[in-house]
This record gives sequence, C-alpha cells and structure tokens, in this order.
Amino acid sequence: MDNLISFLRMFLSYALVVAVAAAVIALAVFIGIKLRKSKNQKELTQNAEGSQAES
Repeated sequence: MDNLISFLRMFLSYALVVAVAAAVIALAVFIGIKLRKSKNQKELTQNAEGSQAES
C-alpha cells in the first residue's frame, strides 16, 4: 500500500510539473502571436504612409 501511495504522489507531482510547463508554453505562444500581429500591422501602416508620401 505504501508503494501505491508513493507512486501516486510522484505521478501527481510530475503531472503538476507538466501542467505548469504547458501553461508557460501556451502563454509564450499567445504572447508571440500577439506581438507578431502587432508588428505586422505597424509595418503595414508604415508602408502605406510611405507609398502615400511618394505620390
């Protein structure tokens, strides 16, 4: 019985570590996508302003 309790304790411990790692990865991906979209929009705006200035 002690072996089962130890196993479950360690299993839940590793499961928690994996869950935290997955949450950090998901947050990093979300932030990266948001920053990239913002940068793309900024570049699009600058290119549009540059082409209007040339006309």
